[in-house]
This record gives sequence, C-alpha cells and structure tokens, in this order.
Amino acid sequence: MKPGLARVLFLVGSLVVATLATAAWDEHEPEILTKSRLDHCPAPPEAKSDTAVEPDRDLLLFLYSLSQGLKGRN
Repeated sequence: MKPGLARVLFLVGSLVVATLATAAWDEHEPEILTKSRLDHCPAPPEAKSDTAVEPDRDLLLFLYSLSQGLKGRN
C-alpha cells in the first residue's frame, strides 16, 4: 500500500471516529434538585442513615500537619 493512500485512509477513519464521538456526546443541562427528585436517589436503602454524623475533631490538626510536612527542610 502506498504511503499516500494509507494517510488518506487514516484521515478518513479519524474523521469518522470524531464524527461518531460528536454524535454520541451527551451533556446534561444544569437542573435544580427538588425534594421530589431526591426521593428517587439511586443510593441503596441501607446507605441512608438517620443518625447525625459527628465531625472529626482532629481534622484541622491533621490538615495542619500535612501542610507542615510538605515544606522543604532548610
């Protein structure tokens, strides 16, 4: 096969792939979530909990120690 013909076939193939990808592109528009839409959440029932989650008290200290560990030593 001649190199010129191979280039043309590659170009046509890549254009076909790009056209199919553009046709299959599906970008949802922004929507407002309402209470009725949250009832149909795809999360499993056992994932929903009625108990309040307590924040970790050491999270700020942990983040501070991570930021201090990233500094170079002099």
